[in-house]
Amino acid sequence: MHKSQVFFWLLISFLSGIFVASIFSVGQTFIYAGLMAAVGLVGIFGYNKSFNGRLLLAGFLSIAFLFGVIRFNSVNFGQDSLDVFTDLKAGNKRIEVVVNGYVDDEPADSGERQVLVLKAKELIAEDKIVPLNDRILVTINNFPKFRYGNTVSVTGSLEKPANLTVPLEVRRPSVGSSADHASKAGRTSNGIDYATYLKKEGIRTTMFYPKISGSDKHYDTLIYHSVGFFEGAKIGLYKKIFWLKNNFENTINKSVSEPNASFINGILLGSRQNIPDDLKEAFNKTGTTHILAISGYNIMIISWAVLAGLVHFFRRRTAFWLSVVIIVLFVILTGASASVVRAAVMGLLLLFANGYGRLYNPKNSIILAGAAMVWLNPFSLVFDIGFQLSFAAVLGLMYLYPYLDSKLSKVPKFGTLKEITLMTLTAQITVAPLLIYYFKNISFVSLPANILILPFIPAAMFAGFISGLAGMVFLPLGQLFGYTAWAITTYQIWVVNLFS
Repeated sequence: MHKSQVFFWLLISFLSGIFVASIFSVGQTFIYAGLMAAVGLVGIFGYNKSFNGRLLLAGFLSIAFLFGVIRFNSVNFGQDSLDVFTDLKAGNKRIEVVVNGYVDDEPADSGERQVLVLKAKELIAEDKIVPLNDRILVTINNFPKFRYGNTVSVTGSLEKPANLTVPLEVRRPSVGSSADHASKAGRTSNGIDYATYLKKEGIRTTMFYPKISGSDKHYDTLIYHSVGFFEGAKIGLYKKIFWLKNNFENTINKSVSEPNASFINGILLGSRQNIPDDLKEAFNKTGTTHILAISGYNIMIISWAVLAGLVHFFRRRTAFWLSVVIIVLFVILTGASASVVRAAVMGLLLLFANGYGRLYNPKNSIILAGAAMVWLNPFSLVFDIGFQLSFAAVLGLMYLYPYLDSKLSKVPKFGTLKEITLMTLTAQITVAPLLIYYFKNISFVSLPANILILPFIPAAMFAGFISGLAGMVFLPLGQLFGYTAWAITTYQIWVVNLFS
């Protein structure tokens, strides 16, 4: 077996270990016994070369499998410092604590309330001051408004998140509601495993409508002294990026009329909170919701365009590294969801192949991307529906598309129509089982709707980007380019409404 094949099966074994541990409770006794047996196989058959090499490989695969189990258990059963202060009661009354920290993500504003991800750095309970480095999901009133990086002090009771029994929705949820959070999570027998979803986001504690105060010198000093150099640099960088994102979105809103402006912000930045509910439902019915999310399709367009532009001004390898920086910043700008990170990893691998002339192995690359993401967040494999849909679609394009293309080689291409039709059909076939299982729904008008819309996505992205960029310099210029973006997206929205 070639080394690349061995590498592939080791990654598959690791992912299998994560999967099994996500479904079943694997005890320490089984892990220790399995490790002893696997190490024994490696020792015996590695020392004696006359034995079958498959048994040696089986030993290494078993170790990789158990390594996946250990990785999941270490994250799943790990505790944060807030556990001992959660769900505290004196009689029937909850005990309140003071938590100081900073806003660690873009706040979600639903119009009636805000939902903040608070990076807790200090907790005060009675006369105790406890240093922290944990995340809390805090629901507050709509005022005052908060932004990423703002220092915050909240006073309230800490609670463990409860599993919800809300129906799954066929849409990429916003961050601003519990039901939306839960719709990206796995399922329990009664509904959504909301607690597991939050755990996947690094959140194990919630706080509802606490007393809250914003930034002042005391909290700013606290945060300044409690964060390290790299965390401080990250806060500073993210502040600038989110500021740029907000300015870009506002410029699009001023340059293009609604709902086209929200549609453009969706395909460029993944921002969908301002899209009208009736239009969201139309996208749901037609199976075109993926267009509103940053996907591999969008990332590949961006990565190719950036590299193609930079090679005219820099050496190829310099252009490659500049492209890497731009793609990473773009991922941060869009919120770094599972599909965006997966698409960015694939895009960067492809850029590396073109920048350094190395062989691009799509099978190993996609598995490596998945294994890296699952290593960082073991809950993604089973409890993140977006992660599963993204990889199912990519695997379909990798394996099923070439087969269908070869079988239909005699069918005329009609420009790019045949390619787009087959790619859309392939993606729909491979994600259909997941859609049916999770959402109890599948769209039979998805194929024609996607065929009529997808060819115009690159033009819509380019026109929208130029409109936003030009508008940030001189608003009338952005509005001028905005007419082109409006015309293209008007056609696409018309198709969606027609097929819905």
